[in-house]
Amino acid sequence: MNTTQPSGSRLLTGWSVAGLVLLLPTVVLAWIAVLASERGSRCLMYGEECSTIPGGLLYGLFCAALAAGVLALAWPRTRAESARAGAVVVQWGAQLTLGAMILSGA
Repeated sequence: MNTTQPSGSRLLTGWSVAGLVLLLPTVVLAWIAVLASERGSRCLMYGEECSTIPGGLLYGLFCAALAAGVLALAWPRTRAESARAGAVVVQWGAQLTLGAMILSGA
């Protein structure tokens, strides 16, 4: 019985794990950058000039990135590798969009 994973499967696992590990630091660092700006501190202190991006959208992107990453890890390695690759693309797309949207609220 051959228990080794194909190199493409290992690569997808690596990208998925990297995305899951970097998800929370991406969000935290983006918020630190926003709150360090003048506009972000005015929003925090006085409630003025706050972002118009709805919070539900940010939570949705976070959950989508998390769910897609977990799905890519849980997906059987030997079946439908293209679907697994799609989950990794969705994961990274949601994660990068989330970071960009947080930063654009600055």
